[in-house]
Amino acid sequence: MRIEPAPSTLPPWPGFVGPILDVLANSTEVRRKDLSEQAVAGAGLTPEAAAEMLPSGKTTRALDRAKWAIMFLARAGYIEPVRRGIYSITAAGRAWNEQLERPITDLKSIERELGELWKLNTPSSGSETAPAPAGTAVAESTQTPTEQVEEGMERLREQLAAELLDKLRTSDPDFFEDAVVKLLLAMGYGGAEQRGKVTASTGDGGVDGVIDQDALGLDQVYVQAKRYSAGNNVGRPEVQGFVGALHGFGASRGVFITTSAFSQGALEYAHGVPTRIILIDGQRLVNLMIKYKVGVQVKTTYEVVEIDEDFFE
Repeated sequence: MRIEPAPSTLPPWPGFVGPILDVLANSTEVRRKDLSEQAVAGAGLTPEAAAEMLPSGKTTRALDRAKWAIMFLARAGYIEPVRRGIYSITAAGRAWNEQLERPITDLKSIERELGELWKLNTPSSGSETAPAPAGTAVAESTQTPTEQVEEGMERLREQLAAELLDKLRTSDPDFFEDAVVKLLLAMGYGGAEQRGKVTASTGDGGVDGVIDQDALGLDQVYVQAKRYSAGNNVGRPEVQGFVGALHGFGASRGVFITTSAFSQGALEYAHGVPTRIILIDGQRLVNLMIKYKVGVQVKTTYEVVEIDEDFFE
Protein backbone atom coordinates (compact mmCIF):
# COMPACT_ATOMS: atom_id res chain seq x y z
CA MET A 1 0.00 0.00 0.00
CA ARG A 2 1.33 3.40 -0.98
CA ILE A 3 1.79 5.79 1.96
CA GLU A 4 0.93 9.29 0.86
CA PRO A 5 3.33 12.00 2.04
CA ALA A 6 2.16 14.83 4.26
CA PRO A 7 0.70 17.83 2.39
CA SER A 8 3.41 20.14 1.11
CA THR A 9 3.53 23.86 1.84
CA LEU A 10 5.61 24.43 -1.29
CA PRO A 11 3.86 26.75 -3.79
CA PRO A 12 3.39 25.64 -7.45
CA TRP A 13 5.76 27.07 -10.06
CA PRO A 14 3.73 30.33 -10.52
CA GLY A 15 4.54 31.08 -6.90
CA PHE A 16 8.16 31.69 -7.92
CA VAL A 17 7.29 34.23 -10.62
CA GLY A 18 7.17 37.17 -8.19
CA PRO A 19 10.48 36.34 -6.46
CA ILE A 20 12.21 35.90 -9.83
CA LEU A 21 10.99 39.26 -11.11
CA ASP A 22 11.92 40.93 -7.83
CA VAL A 23 15.46 39.58 -8.02
CA LEU A 24 15.91 40.85 -11.59
CA ALA A 25 14.21 44.17 -10.85
CA ASN A 26 16.86 44.87 -8.23
CA SER A 27 19.81 43.57 -10.28
CA THR A 28 21.06 44.39 -13.73
CA GLU A 29 22.02 40.87 -14.73
CA VAL A 30 21.86 37.52 -12.90
CA ARG A 31 23.18 34.09 -13.78
CA ARG A 32 20.38 31.56 -14.29
CA LYS A 33 21.59 29.28 -11.50
CA ASP A 34 21.90 32.20 -9.08
CA LEU A 35 18.49 33.46 -10.18
CA SER A 36 16.83 30.17 -9.25
CA GLU A 37 18.58 30.01 -5.90
CA GLN A 38 17.83 33.65 -5.02
CA ALA A 39 14.19 33.24 -6.02
CA VAL A 40 13.85 30.19 -3.77
CA ALA A 41 15.54 32.07 -0.94
CA GLY A 42 13.15 35.00 -1.40
CA ALA A 43 9.99 32.89 -1.62
CA GLY A 44 9.57 32.72 2.15
CA LEU A 45 9.66 28.94 2.30
CA THR A 46 9.92 26.92 5.46
CA PRO A 47 13.16 24.93 5.79
CA GLU A 48 11.16 21.73 5.29
CA ALA A 49 9.53 23.00 2.08
CA ALA A 50 12.82 24.29 0.68
CA ALA A 51 14.46 20.91 1.35
CA GLU A 52 11.84 18.78 -0.43
CA MET A 53 13.55 16.66 -3.07
CA LEU A 54 12.31 15.24 -6.35
CA PRO A 55 11.99 11.42 -6.27
CA SER A 56 15.26 11.14 -8.22
CA GLY A 57 17.07 13.05 -5.49
CA LYS A 58 18.90 15.14 -8.10
CA THR A 59 17.46 18.51 -7.12
CA THR A 60 14.89 20.10 -4.85
CA ARG A 61 11.29 20.66 -5.90
CA ALA A 62 11.70 24.38 -5.22
CA LEU A 63 14.63 24.76 -7.62
CA ASP A 64 12.82 22.71 -10.26
CA ARG A 65 9.72 24.90 -9.98
CA ALA A 66 11.81 28.08 -10.07
CA LYS A 67 13.49 26.76 -13.23
CA TRP A 68 10.14 26.29 -14.94
CA ALA A 69 9.00 29.74 -13.83
CA ILE A 70 12.12 31.21 -15.48
CA MET A 71 11.29 29.34 -18.69
CA PHE A 72 7.74 30.73 -18.76
CA LEU A 73 8.85 34.29 -18.01
CA ALA A 74 11.46 34.13 -20.76
CA ARG A 75 8.97 32.77 -23.30
CA ALA A 76 6.50 35.50 -22.30
CA GLY A 77 9.16 38.14 -22.98
CA TYR A 78 9.23 39.38 -19.41
CA ILE A 79 12.85 38.33 -18.89
CA GLU A 80 15.55 37.59 -21.46
CA PRO A 81 19.01 36.05 -21.75
CA VAL A 82 21.42 38.88 -22.46
CA ARG A 83 24.50 36.64 -22.58
CA ARG A 84 25.20 32.97 -22.07
CA GLY A 85 23.31 31.90 -18.98
CA ILE A 86 22.77 35.53 -17.89
CA TYR A 87 19.25 36.94 -17.53
CA SER A 88 17.84 40.42 -17.25
CA ILE A 89 14.31 41.78 -16.85
CA THR A 90 12.72 43.44 -19.90
CA ALA A 91 10.74 46.67 -19.93
CA ALA A 92 7.56 44.62 -20.36
CA GLY A 93 8.55 42.43 -17.45
CA ARG A 94 9.31 45.40 -15.23
CA ALA A 95 5.92 46.97 -16.05
CA TRP A 96 4.07 43.68 -15.45
CA ASN A 97 5.90 43.15 -12.17
CA GLU A 98 4.85 46.59 -10.95
CA GLN A 99 1.23 45.78 -11.76
CA LEU A 100 1.23 42.55 -9.75
CA GLU A 101 -0.39 42.93 -6.37
CA ARG A 102 1.66 41.98 -3.35
CA PRO A 103 1.41 39.49 -1.85
CA ILE A 104 0.68 37.49 -4.99
CA THR A 105 -2.17 35.11 -4.18
CA ASP A 106 -3.91 34.48 -7.53
CA LEU A 107 -1.38 32.00 -8.88
CA LYS A 108 -3.84 30.42 -11.30
CA SER A 109 -4.22 33.71 -13.15
CA ILE A 110 -0.44 33.94 -13.52
CA GLU A 111 -0.32 30.35 -14.77
CA ARG A 112 -3.05 31.03 -17.35
CA GLU A 113 -1.48 34.28 -18.60
CA LEU A 114 2.03 32.89 -18.93
CA GLY A 115 0.65 29.68 -20.46
CA GLU A 116 -1.15 31.67 -23.15
CA LEU A 117 1.97 33.75 -23.86
CA TRP A 118 4.00 30.51 -24.08
CA LYS A 119 1.71 29.21 -26.83
CA LEU A 120 1.57 32.60 -28.57
CA ASN A 121 5.35 33.02 -28.63
CA THR A 122 6.29 29.42 -29.48
CA PRO A 123 7.42 29.07 -33.11
CA SER A 124 4.99 26.85 -34.98
CA SER A 125 5.89 23.93 -37.21
CA GLY A 126 3.56 23.89 -40.19
CA SER A 127 0.00 24.40 -38.97
CA GLU A 128 0.66 23.09 -35.46
CA THR A 129 1.45 25.24 -32.47
CA ALA A 130 3.59 23.75 -29.71
CA PRO A 131 1.52 23.48 -26.52
CA ALA A 132 2.60 24.97 -23.24
CA PRO A 133 4.20 22.30 -21.02
CA ALA A 134 1.92 23.23 -18.14
CA GLY A 135 -1.84 23.28 -18.28
CA THR A 136 -4.78 22.77 -16.02
CA ALA A 137 -3.52 19.44 -14.71
CA VAL A 138 -0.20 20.95 -13.73
CA ALA A 139 -1.83 23.90 -12.01
CA GLU A 140 -4.21 21.67 -10.08
CA SER A 141 -1.51 19.21 -9.01
CA THR A 142 1.02 22.00 -8.31
CA GLN A 143 3.57 19.89 -10.21
CA THR A 144 5.91 20.79 -13.03
CA PRO A 145 6.29 18.39 -15.97
CA THR A 146 9.55 17.18 -14.42
CA GLU A 147 7.75 16.33 -11.20
CA GLN A 148 4.95 14.54 -13.06
CA VAL A 149 7.46 12.32 -14.86
CA GLU A 150 9.40 11.51 -11.69
CA GLU A 151 6.26 10.91 -9.62
CA GLY A 152 4.97 8.56 -12.31
CA MET A 153 8.25 6.63 -12.34
CA GLU A 154 8.18 6.43 -8.54
CA ARG A 155 4.66 4.96 -8.58
CA LEU A 156 5.73 2.38 -11.15
CA ARG A 157 8.70 1.46 -8.96
CA GLU A 158 6.49 1.10 -5.89
CA GLN A 159 4.09 -1.13 -7.80
CA LEU A 160 7.00 -3.27 -9.01
CA ALA A 161 8.36 -3.54 -5.47
CA ALA A 162 4.99 -4.75 -4.15
CA GLU A 163 4.67 -7.36 -6.92
CA LEU A 164 8.24 -8.52 -6.41
CA LEU A 165 7.74 -8.94 -2.66
CA ASP A 166 4.57 -10.98 -3.25
CA LYS A 167 6.43 -13.30 -5.61
CA LEU A 168 9.27 -13.79 -3.11
CA ARG A 169 6.83 -14.60 -0.30
CA THR A 170 5.13 -17.28 -2.39
CA SER A 171 8.31 -18.72 -3.91
CA ASP A 172 9.92 -22.02 -2.99
CA PRO A 173 12.25 -21.69 0.04
CA ASP A 174 15.22 -22.99 -1.94
CA PHE A 175 14.49 -20.49 -4.71
CA PHE A 176 14.36 -17.67 -2.19
CA GLU A 177 17.69 -18.61 -0.65
CA ASP A 178 19.28 -18.75 -4.10
CA ALA A 179 17.79 -15.35 -4.99
CA VAL A 180 19.27 -13.83 -1.82
CA VAL A 181 22.74 -15.13 -2.63
CA LYS A 182 22.45 -13.85 -6.21
CA LEU A 183 21.51 -10.42 -4.88
CA LEU A 184 24.56 -10.22 -2.62
CA LEU A 185 26.80 -11.28 -5.51
CA ALA A 186 25.21 -8.60 -7.71
CA MET A 187 25.95 -6.06 -4.98
CA GLY A 188 29.66 -6.86 -5.28
CA TYR A 189 30.15 -9.39 -2.52
CA GLY A 190 32.11 -12.47 -3.56
CA GLY A 191 34.54 -10.55 -5.76
CA ALA A 192 34.91 -10.71 -9.51
CA GLU A 193 34.74 -14.52 -9.42
CA GLN A 194 31.27 -14.44 -7.83
CA ARG A 195 32.21 -16.77 -4.99
CA GLY A 196 28.92 -17.49 -3.27
CA LYS A 197 26.68 -20.49 -2.73
CA VAL A 198 23.55 -21.72 -1.02
CA THR A 199 24.30 -24.23 1.73
CA ALA A 200 22.72 -27.66 1.82
CA SER A 201 19.20 -27.70 3.26
CA THR A 202 20.27 -30.26 5.87
CA GLY A 203 23.26 -29.85 8.11
CA ASP A 204 23.71 -26.19 7.19
CA GLY A 205 24.54 -25.29 10.77
CA GLY A 206 21.92 -22.53 10.89
CA VAL A 207 22.98 -20.58 7.79
CA ASP A 208 21.48 -20.57 4.30
CA GLY A 209 24.33 -19.16 2.24
CA VAL A 210 28.03 -18.37 2.30
CA ILE A 211 29.85 -15.66 0.37
CA ASP A 212 33.64 -15.98 0.02
CA GLN A 213 35.27 -12.58 -0.09
CA ASP A 214 38.66 -13.95 -1.13
CA ALA A 215 39.85 -16.82 -3.30
CA LEU A 216 40.77 -19.01 -0.33
CA GLY A 217 37.57 -18.39 1.58
CA LEU A 218 39.41 -16.89 4.54
CA ASP A 219 37.00 -13.94 4.68
CA GLN A 220 33.39 -15.06 4.56
CA VAL A 221 29.94 -13.55 4.95
CA TYR A 222 27.20 -15.87 6.19
CA VAL A 223 23.57 -15.46 5.19
CA GLN A 224 20.28 -16.35 6.83
CA ALA A 225 17.14 -16.07 4.69
CA LYS A 226 13.63 -16.27 6.13
CA ARG A 227 10.71 -16.34 3.68
CA TYR A 228 7.98 -15.11 5.99
CA SER A 229 4.53 -13.73 5.22
CA ALA A 230 3.53 -10.15 5.99
CA GLY A 231 3.00 -9.63 9.71
CA ASN A 232 5.05 -12.68 10.68
CA ASN A 233 7.99 -10.63 11.86
CA VAL A 234 11.39 -12.00 12.76
CA GLY A 235 11.92 -11.76 16.52
CA ARG A 236 14.95 -11.64 18.74
CA PRO A 237 15.17 -15.46 19.17
CA GLU A 238 15.72 -16.00 15.43
CA VAL A 239 18.42 -13.33 15.24
CA GLN A 240 20.03 -14.63 18.42
CA GLY A 241 20.05 -18.12 16.94
CA PHE A 242 21.76 -16.81 13.82
CA VAL A 243 24.44 -15.13 15.93
CA GLY A 244 24.99 -18.44 17.69
CA ALA A 245 25.39 -20.18 14.33
CA LEU A 246 27.98 -17.58 13.32
CA HIS A 247 29.94 -18.24 16.48
CA GLY A 248 29.88 -21.94 15.59
CA PHE A 249 31.60 -21.11 12.32
CA GLY A 250 34.00 -18.72 13.98
CA ALA A 251 32.47 -15.90 11.95
CA SER A 252 32.15 -12.31 13.03
CA ARG A 253 29.59 -10.99 10.54
CA GLY A 254 26.46 -12.05 8.74
CA VAL A 255 23.40 -10.87 6.86
CA PHE A 256 19.87 -11.77 7.97
CA ILE A 257 17.28 -11.26 5.23
CA THR A 258 13.52 -11.70 5.48
CA THR A 259 10.47 -10.97 3.36
CA SER A 260 8.63 -9.66 6.42
CA ALA A 261 10.08 -7.31 9.04
CA PHE A 262 12.07 -7.38 12.28
CA SER A 263 10.64 -6.83 15.73
CA GLN A 264 11.98 -4.00 17.86
CA GLY A 265 13.63 -6.57 20.12
CA ALA A 266 15.43 -8.11 17.14
CA LEU A 267 16.65 -4.71 15.97
CA GLU A 268 17.92 -3.76 19.42
CA TYR A 269 19.68 -7.10 19.86
CA ALA A 270 21.43 -6.89 16.47
CA HIS A 271 22.53 -3.35 17.24
CA GLY A 272 23.97 -4.23 20.63
CA VAL A 273 25.68 -7.55 19.95
CA PRO A 274 29.45 -7.42 19.17
CA THR A 275 28.97 -9.62 16.10
CA ARG A 276 28.36 -7.50 12.99
CA ILE A 277 24.81 -8.33 11.84
CA ILE A 278 23.03 -6.61 8.98
CA LEU A 279 19.23 -6.95 9.01
CA ILE A 280 17.40 -6.55 5.70
CA ASP A 281 13.60 -6.53 5.79
CA GLY A 282 11.24 -7.18 2.90
CA GLN A 283 10.96 -3.59 1.72
CA ARG A 284 14.69 -3.01 1.69
CA LEU A 285 15.20 -6.40 0.03
CA VAL A 286 13.03 -5.61 -2.99
CA ASN A 287 14.49 -2.10 -3.25
CA LEU A 288 17.95 -3.64 -3.48
CA MET A 289 16.79 -6.20 -6.04
CA ILE A 290 15.37 -3.41 -8.21
CA LYS A 291 18.51 -1.31 -7.83
CA TYR A 292 20.86 -4.17 -8.76
CA LYS A 293 18.49 -5.66 -11.39
CA VAL A 294 18.01 -9.05 -9.72
CA GLY A 295 14.69 -10.68 -10.61
CA VAL A 296 13.69 -7.67 -12.70
CA GLN A 297 14.54 -6.36 -16.15
CA VAL A 298 14.41 -3.00 -17.86
CA LYS A 299 11.31 -2.85 -20.05
CA THR A 300 11.49 0.70 -21.40
CA THR A 301 13.99 3.53 -21.05
CA TYR A 302 12.89 7.16 -21.16
CA GLU A 303 15.34 10.00 -21.64
CA VAL A 304 14.59 13.48 -20.35
CA VAL A 305 17.05 16.04 -21.70
CA GLU A 306 17.49 19.70 -20.82
CA ILE A 307 19.75 22.57 -21.81
CA ASP A 308 23.34 22.26 -20.62
CA GLU A 309 23.81 25.70 -19.10
CA ASP A 310 27.55 25.13 -18.64
CA PHE A 311 27.88 24.62 -22.39
CA PHE A 312 26.51 28.11 -23.04
CA GLU A 313 28.56 29.91 -20.40
